[in-house]
Order: sequence, then structure tokens, then C-alpha cells
Amino acid sequence: MIENRFKRALGTGRCQIGLWTTLSTSFALEVVAGAGYDWLCLDTEHSPGDPLTILPQLQCLGGYPEVSAWVRPAVNDTALIKRMLDAGAQTLLIPMVNSVAEAQAAVAATRYPPEGVRGVSGLTRATRFGRIENYMARCADELCVIAQIETVAALDALEDIAAVPGIDALFVGPADLSASLGFGDNQAHPDARAKVLETLKRIQAAGKPAGILTTDPVMQKMALEIGVDFLGIGIDAGLLARAAETLRQGIKAL
Repeated sequence: MIENRFKRALGTGRCQIGLWTTLSTSFALEVVAGAGYDWLCLDTEHSPGDPLTILPQLQCLGGYPEVSAWVRPAVNDTALIKRMLDAGAQTLLIPMVNSVAEAQAAVAATRYPPEGVRGVSGLTRATRFGRIENYMARCADELCVIAQIETVAALDALEDIAAVPGIDALFVGPADLSASLGFGDNQAHPDARAKVLETLKRIQAAGKPAGILTTDPVMQKMALEIGVDFLGIGIDAGLLARAAETLRQGIKAL
């Protein structure tokens, strides 16, 4: 089995720093793969990505063992999760987990029967095409399931979601959570920031590793001060867009 470095580092007291990737190509991914991040999230919820783009991206990161790959499926769907796992994903970020039942469904999708409902094939990239001995019995040890908390309903059920066996960590999605709380896209509103911090602390109090993605330096500092376990600090498309604008604005028009 290939060790899940990200899962092993959870709870060690060292915050793992990551980057979101949405450009959905292995070439763009390789540009940032050697930049020193602990993990990269291969996002297919808010990108053109799908299982066919995830496969070459995971193959690309095979050449960068120092960085862990996450995959975020577009939705909490058994068939979609199966395809990501068979492609070799080991850490899954499941969006919009709003209840215990949804958390249980996410975990079940990653486990083979009788513990779960993952479809069986011995000839996938995950099994190294049948070369990993006892893969079915051992794979759960190296799988990491992260539930994304991003609605008022999820806040109401947070402690119960955290207690679901097989949920390894909880992640706050500040954009959707701010919208759900009535702040629209104003994630910098003091009350929105306070609720995000409160949620992170509740996750920690529930005994689970807590994480967040935020490009807001103020929120990043706040999250680090309370000891979050993992922190996403940027998005590849955003970095490219803002850098391109800054470069153009720095040159006077001829």
C-alpha cells in the first residue's frame, strides 16, 4: 500500500499548507507541484475536472511524493467516489455534507462490502492493476475522508457528523457557509469570520482535525492562531488571474 502522508500528519500539531487546483490539466498541476505545498486539492466541484482529468493529474503527482493529493468530487455520489478511488485517490474532500446520513453515505462509498458499498474491481490503478496484495482488506487504512461543513444545516449537525466512524477530518467552506448564513459573498464580514472561527473550534472540540480554505490573509492568520490542522491558502486560477492583471497594470500603455 502507498502511505497516505496527509492522513499520517493529521493531529501531529503541524499545520499542513495546501493549494487548490482548478485548471484541470496535469501540465498546470506540475507547475505548482514542486512549489513546496504539503497538499494539493484536485477540485472537480468548481472546475471542468472529472475522472478523466483526475487520472493524469494523479499520475503527474506520482512524481512528487513529497506532496499529497486530495480529490474533491463534484458531489457526494457513490459512483463518482468509486471512480475517483479506482483512479488512485486516497484523500477525498466531500462537499456539502449536511447530516449524519450524508456523512455515513460518503464513508460507505469508500468501503468495500460488508462495511460499505464500494464496487469491487481488482484491476484498477488503485490496486496497481492487481499487484497490491490484500488491497481490499488494507486500503481503508490509507484512505482519508474529509467532510465539508458549509451550510447552516451542517452547523446544526456538526458534532454528530464528526462522530461518524470513518470521517477523518472536517473542513470549513467559508464561501458557501457565509452565503448560507446570509452574508452573501462578504466572507470578510466580522460576523462571518467569527462564525468560521467558532466552527473550527467546535470541530477541534469534537476531537477531529479541522481545516479551511481561505485566500484572506486576516482569516489565514486567525486560523493559524487557533491551531488548524490544515490550511488552503490559494487557488491556481486566482493566482494566474491576479498575477496577469498586476503585470499588465504595472506597464504604462504605449
